[in-house]
Amino acid sequence: MMENRDYLNNLFDIYSSLLTKVEKLTFINYYMEDLSLSEIALNRGISKSSVGKTLNEAQNKLREYEDKLKIYKIKEELKDILEINDINIIKKKIEKII
Repeated sequence: MMENRDYLNNLFDIYSSLLTKVEKLTFINYYMEDLSLSEIALNRGISKSSVGKTLNEAQNKLREYEDKLKIYKIKEELKDILEINDINIIKKKIEKII
């Protein structure tokens, strides 16, 4: 699903520093370099299931960080606020965020 892919890439941009080196590399290989699990496994000399497990762990961590910290959600809300022209509405929406 493309929306999920975009969402995960956005989460990666925010939270990648919280992942292990292997999780980061696996995420980059799969989502940014568009390598298959088999290709990543072959390149590293490990099993495809090991690559899949690492990728799942990275995805789950990214979602968990967002569930707790909500940085992506707040960022999206602030983007929406930037489109509003009424200062009173802007103030109310920002007050709600903080």
